[in-house]
Amino acid sequence: MAKVKPKEGARFLRYFGPLLDALRELGGSGTPDEVVERIASDLKLSDELQNELLPSGELRYRNQVAFARLYLAWEGFIDSSKRGVWSLTELGRATHLSLEQSRQIRAKWVRIIRQRREAQAADTETESDDLVEEVSQLNGYRKEVLDLMQDLPPAGFEQLCQAILREAGFIEVTVTGRSGDKGIDGNGTLQINPLVSFRVLFQCKRYRASVSAPDVRDFRGAMAGRADKGIIITTGAFTAEARRESSRDGVPPIELVDGDKLVDMLEKLELGLQPVKSYKVDELFFNKFRR
Repeated sequence: MAKVKPKEGARFLRYFGPLLDALRELGGSGTPDEVVERIASDLKLSDELQNELLPSGELRYRNQVAFARLYLAWEGFIDSSKRGVWSLTELGRATHLSLEQSRQIRAKWVRIIRQRREAQAADTETESDDLVEEVSQLNGYRKEVLDLMQDLPPAGFEQLCQAILREAGFIEVTVTGRSGDKGIDGNGTLQINPLVSFRVLFQCKRYRASVSAPDVRDFRGAMAGRADKGIIITTGAFTAEARRESSRDGVPPIELVDGDKLVDMLEKLELGLQPVKSYKVDELFFNKFRR
């Protein structure tokens, strides 16, 4: 009998408990990169699994961990107030989840989401068990802005990266990509204080796939002796090997900015994304009174 491949909804449940465990090991909080790398280490996940791509070009594993985090935030285990740092709540610090408990949490919120949709409009679509579709529904604007950036011409994406770096505090940012400078697309200076500054080279990769470890090594070779630091910016993702290569001992570190982090920067800088003031019902607040 052929082996049945588990549905996406079943696959991402495995990360609920390990995500809470990873945050505890990190002292109660961590960046998304720190958390996903700790989970991969704790569960001894293969590079092959970590590098698997969704049709959108996102890394499936990181996508699943982010989606697990969303459910845990709804349940009150993780603070949902900050995108850049994931933090355990007091309830989360004391909680250890089994796979069956994780299934129950997901089933509860699937019911809540379905009921909310039915109450808001005559939407006859059934709740999907497809993780990709659910993420698209919940974070539609993030996918939209990534699609827009991926559809830009190469020179346009380089200019966008130039604008982002300027807004992030870099000075004298210049785009040189069209000169064919061995993969160097631009340079700039990061002024730490009046006495200390760093020369930085950057590379822009308008990808729908992953940047590999050889890409990182090639970029490091191109910048050798020319700058204090390097940055690779992509609309895609980085393989697990590329992330290890970027911070390998004994060589200049390379900062990696993937598509998700790129959208985070656009949010923070309010570039191409206009904040809309509204009110969202806080289900977690009312849940306290159901117990």
